[in-house]
Amino acid sequence: MTLLHLIIFFSSFIVGFSSSGENPFTPKSYLIRYWNKEIRNSKSDPSFLLSKASPLSTVDSASFSKLAAQNSLSTHLPAFCSSANLLCFPDLAPSLEKHDKDSDFAGYADRNFTNYGTDRLGGADSFKTYSSDRNLPVDSFRRYSRDSSGHKDKFNNYASNGNVVDQGFNGYATGSTGGSGEFAKYADSVNVPNLDFTSYSDDSNGRSHSFTSYSENANAGSQKFASYGKNANGAPNDFKGYGTSVNVVGSGFSGYGQSGNAVNDTFTNYGNEGNNPQNNFKSYGDGGNAAIETFKNYRDKSNVGDDSFQSYAKNSNSAKVNFVNYGKSFNEGTDKFTGYSQGGKSHTVGFKIYGVNNTFKDYSKKGVTFATYNNASVKTEQKSEAMALSGSLVKKFVEPGKFFRESLLKKGTVMPMPNIKDKMPKRSFLPRSILSKLPFSSSKISEMKQIFHADDNSTMEAMIVDSLSDCERAPSPGETKRCVGSAEDMIDFAVSVLGRNVAVRTTENVRGSNQNVMVGSVNGINGGKVTQSVSCHQSLFPYLLYYCHSVPKVRVYEADILDPNSKAKINHGVAICHLDTSTWSPSHGAFLALGSGPGRIEVCHWIFENDLTWTIAD
Repeated sequence: MTLLHLIIFFSSFIVGFSSSGENPFTPKSYLIRYWNKEIRNSKSDPSFLLSKASPLSTVDSASFSKLAAQNSLSTHLPAFCSSANLLCFPDLAPSLEKHDKDSDFAGYADRNFTNYGTDRLGGADSFKTYSSDRNLPVDSFRRYSRDSSGHKDKFNNYASNGNVVDQGFNGYATGSTGGSGEFAKYADSVNVPNLDFTSYSDDSNGRSHSFTSYSENANAGSQKFASYGKNANGAPNDFKGYGTSVNVVGSGFSGYGQSGNAVNDTFTNYGNEGNNPQNNFKSYGDGGNAAIETFKNYRDKSNVGDDSFQSYAKNSNSAKVNFVNYGKSFNEGTDKFTGYSQGGKSHTVGFKIYGVNNTFKDYSKKGVTFATYNNASVKTEQKSEAMALSGSLVKKFVEPGKFFRESLLKKGTVMPMPNIKDKMPKRSFLPRSILSKLPFSSSKISEMKQIFHADDNSTMEAMIVDSLSDCERAPSPGETKRCVGSAEDMIDFAVSVLGRNVAVRTTENVRGSNQNVMVGSVNGINGGKVTQSVSCHQSLFPYLLYYCHSVPKVRVYEADILDPNSKAKINHGVAICHLDTSTWSPSHGAFLALGSGPGRIEVCHWIFENDLTWTIAD
């Protein structure tokens, strides 16, 4: 290259920098040049992708890229997360605070209570409205109330209305005598809760725990009780209103009450009216003595759902287990009892008004009674009840207007619009120069956890594992898919499927959410013909990660959205109609809302905030 060419080359960057105010070497400037090179359509607007571009400066981008190449990003994680606008959890330092008297914690958040309340005699501590309305609250209670006597803990309105809540109770109340732990309205109405009770109340004597309105109205996420109440003596636990009205929340009870003596556990209204709740009881009450377990109205009136009882009450002595109104979901779920109460002595197990679709394997044949057990043949009145329950659950878990028929997309139609606001934490793409140096594979999970400081059984670990699972899942028949963590990767995927003459679209704003709207002018993309699109949906991950997949046999529309009273334009929406639903699950929310089944109807929905769809440009 001659000197003249070099002068002209760098002058073009200087002109661009001075006219736009953007340094020509930043990730955002690189994205602009990449878009102009790859997209052969001058009318297509890149502003959405530019809003998600990495905010890193030229210097920071180069510095973190070098650290990534040296496998040293983990030592600079706080600075990296802050500069790159990532989702990272704070590293909580051990608490050195001493509390030798009653304490009232209100308005606290992101704290680590280590060895708190150890060896306390009597007294009470109260956590009220703790971590409420927080985004990404992280709290850790390690060895809390350990070896205490008569100490009472109260958690009221704890972590309510939070987003991506991470709470860990490790070694809580281990070896304690008497006292009580009370959790009322704990993690209520949270999004993606990760609640972990490990070795909770192990080796305790006569200490009671109460979970009332625990994790109600939650969305996704999981709760884990591992070695809860193990080797405990006379420790009653009461779960009332646990996980009611949740949406796809998983609960795991592993080694719960194992080898306990006279343990008394009650599950009342557990998992009721939920949408596909997942509950797993493994080695629950195994080897226990004179334990009493009661499941009353468990998973009642829920939609589908799966429960697994493995080695439950196995090798126990004089155990009493009672299932009343268990699993009467209106759409059949799955229940598996493996090695249940096997090898037990003098036990009694009763199933009264028990649901359908259940598997009993290696089940103790003595001391077990089944009363009013519902088989797969459902009576007419039960079908009517199921239809009523289906309607009530649709109102809870399928917002009005979330799914609709294509015939509604015409001028003048008044229809409800769901809440299309993005509920994910705000994050940015990574520059490709950094992303290409980071591991992204289930075979590299240890390295990924090390980079992002993800402890075992933490929310961060769950986020990484779940996203990898989705990204590595085999595509459906006719589907092409890819997970992308940079804007350049998304452009490449869309172009590989649709060609270079493409346009990207999303709904303009969130106005109209949760209210009736009127459809204004409607424009069918590609003349309203059946076409192919690439839809991209966010995944919960440290950096902005999109799950993109080709969607065949669709029609895509743009429509003005009007206020139904003033007729003023308040939004410009993008809707996609799926014409082939034959591979969808029968329990899909669309069929609950619209009253049909796979392959029988088309299903339309709006493109929500920060989701997008690519099509061949008009």
